[in-house]
Amino acid sequence: MNTDSVHTEETTLDPQDWSSIRALGHQMLDDMFDYISSSAQRPAWKKPSPYAIASMQQPLPELPQDTAEVYEDFFTQVLPYNTNNLHPRFWGWVQGGGTATGMLADMLASAMNANVSLGDHMPMYVERQVIDWAKEMMGFPSTASGILVSGGSLANITALVVARNQFVKDVRKKGMQSISSQLIVYGSSETHNCVIKGIEVVGIGSDNFRKIPVDADYCIMPDELKRMIEEDKAAGHTPFCIIGNAGTVNTGAIDPLAELSTIAQENGCWFHVDGAFGAVPKILPEFQHKLRGIELADSVAFDYHKWLYVNYEVACVLIRDEQKHRDAFAISVSYLVHHERGLSAGPDAFSNYGMELSRGFKALKVWMSLKENGMQKYRQLVRQNIHQAQYLAGLVQLEPSLELVAEASLNIVCFRYVSPECNDEQLNRINKEILMRLHELGIAAPTYTFLDGKYVIRAAITNHRTRLTDLDQLVKAVIQLGNEVAAS
Repeated sequence: MNTDSVHTEETTLDPQDWSSIRALGHQMLDDMFDYISSSAQRPAWKKPSPYAIASMQQPLPELPQDTAEVYEDFFTQVLPYNTNNLHPRFWGWVQGGGTATGMLADMLASAMNANVSLGDHMPMYVERQVIDWAKEMMGFPSTASGILVSGGSLANITALVVARNQFVKDVRKKGMQSISSQLIVYGSSETHNCVIKGIEVVGIGSDNFRKIPVDADYCIMPDELKRMIEEDKAAGHTPFCIIGNAGTVNTGAIDPLAELSTIAQENGCWFHVDGAFGAVPKILPEFQHKLRGIELADSVAFDYHKWLYVNYEVACVLIRDEQKHRDAFAISVSYLVHHERGLSAGPDAFSNYGMELSRGFKALKVWMSLKENGMQKYRQLVRQNIHQAQYLAGLVQLEPSLELVAEASLNIVCFRYVSPECNDEQLNRINKEILMRLHELGIAAPTYTFLDGKYVIRAAITNHRTRLTDLDQLVKAVIQLGNEVAAS
């Protein structure tokens, strides 16, 4: 065969001019350092412009565009309209602000382009190191297992899969129809919706999640839990999992975890702790008692990108029994067989401990951040945020036109503007308007929730850039805006 007749010009995605891409890369790096360092000088939030939104409604590109022009599109149409959780007055949802080192680590990880699933290469060992450190932070035994995932949702789902599979031994082959009685999951009415999604995804169904009432501090009521368990047993159901909250998303409430662990043991239930952000104070000696019980759990989920300030996205799930963890996900196929030597050797594949076979090197930014700062620095920052929440709660209580709606027991402050002339329905409308104006004016970015039917402004302080003066500005702005809205 004449190969010349079928020869085509070969190409690549590598730059034709490395010096140009190097210069552009340095510009990008400088621009991003400027972006992070100047976060306080920008509005706390900025609505995307009509032009920017329209720029994302273009047809699929057919021809190449100069890389510098592509970057210019990013710089002018994307970057200015970020969520801006880097800002010192961003307290929305529960989002950490990331760091410059985390940004650089993501760049390094992306350049390595590692698939951290299997094989004998260092990213596998880095993730194992990060998981070992997580065990130390949470008081888990060194023999426990774990895996890094995208966030709390997948971490909670992973734990639920392991719990379900150890109760229903044939579920991987026969499905949920193999169960002899309905599995029941228990958690407080404050349990995060991602757990409910997980219960649905693993085939148990949200109708089989028992919402246990909470007390005045929004913590689960153990006596009600015990009563519901007995009712389900009498009905022929199988109580199989109790979810404890280490920091509820609404108020930061911490359930009595040690007591829940005892109830789980007495009833043969799996005990899982959703500690998406509120498990992190486990690193503080003064919070050991309040968070006692995490170390007793069968599994715990928490996020690094929340209260440990690591850049999005990275979370961790720890499973006490490594064999149960592996049994829930491992599958033997010829193209993934572990070898004694070569690239196919190395640690046990992470694909044996979760759903993903393709996995990025998210462990690198955790590893670099923990090494750079050390636990002493993280303890200082977590304490700082807790103190800031207490400070904000104190400011609210000093103002007659503000009401603290829930105790600030951790790092979340829920409050609202009040006026004696307004009923709750009117106050809900006023506080919603205050929140939207806070955002639109770029003053601050708290979010909201409803507590006992009251629309409240909710500041979740997992921000290492926040200062007390930022909280002073928030209170002053809420009062001023509240007065304006109430008078209109």
